Amino acid sequence: MIAYHSTRGGESGKSFEDVLLAGLAADGGLYVPEFLPSLPGPVRGSYIETAQHILCPFTAGFLTAQELQITLQQIYAPPVFAAPDIAPLRPLQDNLYLLELFHGPTLAFKDFALQLLGRLFDHALRKTGKTITIIGATSGDTGSAAIEGCRHSTLTRMFMLHPHGRVSDVQRRQMTTLNAPNVYNIAIEGTFDDCQALVKALFADAYLRAQHNLAAVNSINWARIAAQIVYYFYAAQQFAEPVTFVVPTGNFGNVLAGYYARAMGAPIKDLVVASNRNDILTRFFETGAMTAQPVQPTLSPSMDIQISSNFERYLFALLQHDAQHLKTLMQQFRDEGAFRVSDALLARARQDFTALRASETETLAAMKDVYAQDKILIDPHTAVGVHAARQFQHEKNKGPVIVLATAHPAKFPDAVHRATGQSPALPASLATILQKPEKFTVLPADLTIIKNFIKEA
Repeated sequence: MIAYHSTRGGESGKSFEDVLLAGLAADGGLYVPEFLPSLPGPVRGSYIETAQHILCPFTAGFLTAQELQITLQQIYAPPVFAAPDIAPLRPLQDNLYLLELFHGPTLAFKDFALQLLGRLFDHALRKTGKTITIIGATSGDTGSAAIEGCRHSTLTRMFMLHPHGRVSDVQRRQMTTLNAPNVYNIAIEGTFDDCQALVKALFADAYLRAQHNLAAVNSINWARIAAQIVYYFYAAQQFAEPVTFVVPTGNFGNVLAGYYARAMGAPIKDLVVASNRNDILTRFFETGAMTAQPVQPTLSPSMDIQISSNFERYLFALLQHDAQHLKTLMQQFRDEGAFRVSDALLARARQDFTALRASETETLAAMKDVYAQDKILIDPHTAVGVHAARQFQHEKNKGPVIVLATAHPAKFPDAVHRATGQSPALPASLATILQKPEKFTVLPADLTIIKNFIKEA
């Protein structure tokens, strides 16, 4: 059975259930498995069969193989996911493919993990009779996916923080129009990084954490990363040669799942980090310096991030599990907004990832080109990935390249229309949200005010 420990060295020997319900370690670190299972032979089969194969080692001791199978069958099938093959591959020109990860209930890739997470929470809570208070931060898609995954539970309350005025209208309304009495939407006067910092500070309050049984739905929760490993294996198995994945990312969780998938044996040749102009990740892989800058609003708001929380998990691996070194770097980043790794570590990091960026102009051009050439509408986050993929193909690659299509274009209709002149059809699940009343509370990025709101709700 796999045990879990904190990247900062303060906790070890934790079970899957422990890390599921805790989310963030008590020492402020992120939980990682003490080892990654190596999967013998190729992983092939349906999405559910692939998920069973990948997730069984991680959940051993928490779910039986039969319980896991039943849970997966409840999630990765209609009506929860609309596409029969769950994560369809769509070919573009020049050996480029889109892995469509937006056929879940909230039309974004977050559904793959958060539909599972909600059911895992319920399974754990039913055993103990406990309730939990879920605290989350969203730059757009996590919020609606988490609410959809957990809103029917009678054993959870949820407080979801989003940056006020910095998510698309559709993204916001997917959260704020749901009539769920156990869900509280909070619009923070600040950036996503402010929301994320507040969440971490809430978890750092030992009294609040214990009194309210705080649990996390952000990708600091290991269960989310584990669930996302699956679609890398599922997509890669459909090719006769190793593939490259291009991942539009801001918080590093999605591409980190690809890193773990490759370490577990998935036939992945290269992993490309695709950033918008909030390019802290790309700058790190170029220079070895992680330096925060002010967040700039873009057409791809879910990537408007300067503090990539999941990068800590990768940094822990890069430092060969040296928790003390990691703590020093993270403290330096907290105090000074920057840290730098050695040239030797940078060289190793460049073997793990290639990092590229797309400007606003390049994002719009990618959306326009895909529509002109392939008659496919893509959202701006996917367009960042397509631009990076084209650049990568030109410079380095001859094999198949898969771009993770992370959201349905209808979630960003203004950007799509600006680029292509086309208005994406609103799926049935979104058809009524523009007319429904919204419910959310606008609060400043003040920890005391947020604590009081949670205590009094």
